[in-house]
Amino acid sequence: MVESSTTPPAFTAQTFTDATAAVDRLIEIYDRNTRFLRSAFDQYLTGALPAGKHRAYYPEIRFQNESYARVDSRLSYGHVDQPGIYSTTITQPELFKGYLKHQLELLIKNHELPVEIGESNIPIPLHFALVAGAPVSADNNHDMSSALRDAFDVPDIAHVNDYIVNGTYEPAPGVAIPLSPFPAQRIDYSLHRLVHYSATKTEYFQNYVLFTNYQFYIDEFCRMAKDIMAAGNTDYSAFVEPGNVITHAGATHPEGKPPAQQPQMPAYHLVGPKGRGITMINIGVGPSNAKTITDHVAVLRPHAWLMLGHCAGLRSSQALGDYVLAHAYVREDKVLDNDIPVWVPIPALAEIQQALESAVAEVTGLDGLDLKRIMRTGTVASVDNRNWELQDQREPVRRLSQSRAIALDMESATIAANGFRLRVPYGTLLCVSDKPLQGELKLPGMASKFYKEQVAQHLQIGILALEKLSSMKPERLHSRKLRSFFETAFQ
Repeated sequence: MVESSTTPPAFTAQTFTDATAAVDRLIEIYDRNTRFLRSAFDQYLTGALPAGKHRAYYPEIRFQNESYARVDSRLSYGHVDQPGIYSTTITQPELFKGYLKHQLELLIKNHELPVEIGESNIPIPLHFALVAGAPVSADNNHDMSSALRDAFDVPDIAHVNDYIVNGTYEPAPGVAIPLSPFPAQRIDYSLHRLVHYSATKTEYFQNYVLFTNYQFYIDEFCRMAKDIMAAGNTDYSAFVEPGNVITHAGATHPEGKPPAQQPQMPAYHLVGPKGRGITMINIGVGPSNAKTITDHVAVLRPHAWLMLGHCAGLRSSQALGDYVLAHAYVREDKVLDNDIPVWVPIPALAEIQQALESAVAEVTGLDGLDLKRIMRTGTVASVDNRNWELQDQREPVRRLSQSRAIALDMESATIAANGFRLRVPYGTLLCVSDKPLQGELKLPGMASKFYKEQVAQHLQIGILALEKLSSMKPERLHSRKLRSFFETAFQ
């Protein structure tokens, strides 16, 4: 039986040598096709939709290279290595306008060849055509989900995967080679999950991201951000909190209403020009949360992310409040073992390390040997058992000693390894909050003083480090250190 379907009129594929015009065409196709699906869904909710499948397709970029000739490959992206037909499906091109324009400009310039913009053969699932987080209700009592598949396409798990970034994608004969790290449905899946987890629109996410595992850091970030807004004359134009509550520069009172319930991993955004601001996310405790949120933030192609949090100091020479700058990781978090084997080294990235060390020196006023009194550079171990101390300690302590680890937490290795896997520059600066091997635990009074004094300084260091990174050209961060033998043209 042949499935009947209603589609909007097909777009004729066009070639472009102007990246701006190419992106405008992507926007035109995507906007028309998603409007078609939303209009059909409105009819469906009232019972007025004609029978049959209602379908529209993602826009697509296609590029054909016919030569092995070397091109300008000083950047690690923006070119392809061999002849062939390359393609990628595109979603929400308005959101990714700057990113797409930059990638296409490089591709067109480096190869002196046009790109082709048209419709793909991948349907847009209805769920992804709707505005993320929008309420959906029907005027009748029938079960929407039972008949939805008859009327619309739904997300296809075959197109929601990490085969490309994991290096396991094997194109079938005659199938185009991937042009970008994520296909459209994978991106849509993450964009919708980000709204769910963070309670903020994806358009507010910035290119420089801080992750933390403590609410104390978020409270201090909010205080600092609101002071910056109140002062005006700032590099940041707005501060956005969950529920899309916005405080504009020069204002003291926010616009909007906080969500009735706090999201699982709330996000806060200091909005800068062209995305050069800072997003901070409270990921909570554990490697599972760390993997979940970085899986989704990565589709936005940020320029850097850093982990700021507390850790257990493992050396007797450390003191509570000391900093740990991670330059290697022992991965006992387990959540990424199927995606990136534990034998894969997760290297320290020079630009990130230098920015963090420089920020620590600048904020504390220390340098040289004096800086070493409060900051150690070394290996951080991340585990998946918060109460590892309760088991037989001999074996884990021996492993930690053999690895030369100086600190232990539950998230840092996950965030670094997922940055490596997803080609997002990463770094870690932790603060020693206890020393379990030496029996040094914080008492309630000590904890209050520690959090009040140390969190503010630690956060100031993290923000300064990201500001230093944002002053660099992004291509310095997106270097070959994160790219494998076979990579997509898009960063």
